[in-house]
Amino acid sequence: MLDILMRAGSFVAIILLGYLLKRIGFFKQEDFTILSRITIRITLPATIITSFAGKEIDTALLSLTLLAIGCGLLYVAIGFLTNRKKSKDQQAFEMLNLSGYNIGTFVIPFAQSFLGSMGVIATSLFDTGNAVMCLGGAFSLASMVKDGSGFSVRRILKSLSRSVPFVCYVLMLLMNLLKLPVPNFVMSCAGIIGSANAFMAMLMIGVGFKLEGDRSQIWTIVRMLAIRYGVAAVLACIFYFVLPFELEIRQALVILAVSPIGSAVPGFTGEMKGDVGLSSALNSMSIIISITVTVILLSVML
Repeated sequence: MLDILMRAGSFVAIILLGYLLKRIGFFKQEDFTILSRITIRITLPATIITSFAGKEIDTALLSLTLLAIGCGLLYVAIGFLTNRKKSKDQQAFEMLNLSGYNIGTFVIPFAQSFLGSMGVIATSLFDTGNAVMCLGGAFSLASMVKDGSGFSVRRILKSLSRSVPFVCYVLMLLMNLLKLPVPNFVMSCAGIIGSANAFMAMLMIGVGFKLEGDRSQIWTIVRMLAIRYGVAAVLACIFYFVLPFELEIRQALVILAVSPIGSAVPGFTGEMKGDVGLSSALNSMSIIISITVTVILLSVML
């Protein structure tokens, strides 16, 4: 347990380092974009390659992709139903901001460090379905409620095709199922680059951390986070005690259930002309809660 707390504490220390370096001027807010691009487009894909290569994947695990889509739709439905008597703007905001998981830059570093290759594979398969909701699915559903626009499959496919991690997930999954080997040189490079993913992801979170919501919105933040993590607690129990997967995979699903709100959500909120400050505050607060809960759960499960 001490080892788990020390490694988890290292993650928190790196996040604090990123935040403090931004506060003293070493990093500027715009540097977050550069760190994000390096993490999402370089180190995370390298981690995916090393995790999938040479591993036997049970086809039953493909159901994790559908499970992720189902979880995303569940949160969208909750946002819709709990705001039926409120304005369309508020209803659409909560549909979008309750859904989605920050997996690539939050869960995968934890899975990489604590749960082994099968944990990373399970996390990656789940994130494949999560991407469908985070990269357009939830936004399209929320937009339908707000302004009556139609559900855009084309928009979702366009967003997915531009997501390097999603393309890498699909490519590595196909190669794995077809028994196609990854060239040794690619594996060697991916191993070196992927080893930096946890550090880059945590540093990026620290640099990007910000609270911009109005004080009058505190109750909205508390209520939405209570809904988010209340549902997450129920899902985590179902994932761990009910689903018929091996222990390492169920442990990964528990961490996935309590992961933060998707990092792309504030951007989509702005595109929908919603309250970006409130969305950013929700996103940042969810990171603090998820780190705390994740460390506790890892200490209990491992």
